[in-house]
Amino acid sequence: MPPFDLALAVLALLLTPGPTNSLMLLAGAERGFAGALRLIPAEVLGYLLTILPLALIGASVLEQHPGLRSLVALAAAVWVAVLAVRLWQVPAHRAEGPVVGAKALFVTTALNPKALIFGLVLLPSPDRLVQNLAVFALLVVLVALLWAALGVRLQRGAIRGPRALFVFRRAASVWLAAISVTLALRGISA
Repeated sequence: MPPFDLALAVLALLLTPGPTNSLMLLAGAERGFAGALRLIPAEVLGYLLTILPLALIGASVLEQHPGLRSLVALAAAVWVAVLAVRLWQVPAHRAEGPVVGAKALFVTTALNPKALIFGLVLLPSPDRLVQNLAVFALLVVLVALLWAALGVRLQRGAIRGPRALFVFRRAASVWLAAISVTLALRGISA
């Protein structure tokens, strides 16, 4: 795939709302822009942890063990469900302070189903893997900045203060629960 086409495909997939983007949006609302910036390395490392092995040997392993795709989808579904429950259970009186941390973002990103597409379809290229990974990492940073900035903007919008964080956490919880159900259904049907 030519570099420009690859960048567009990666960008389109990265921009799609999912568990990682939901957490970055919430991090922007909770921590502000500077605080959310500190979480970006966890997101990049989470993606690379999954993508690099997939890009190097993933296709052959999945051909030999087709059930692994279902297992990964189900593991991702369980993790995203756990995140949804944790966000839902944050009490309203604990409206101040961040809930989204580097560990949750790292694990969520490592289990993100998008990583399968990146690692198995878009990025593998024996002659351009390093360049593809560099472009990918740059785009991850840019998209994370965008989602964090959107979270900051929403926090400064019509609903402000502690009540806004509570509402954002509940909305993120519902969204993550919907993603979890979708992932589980994919894992079961695969």
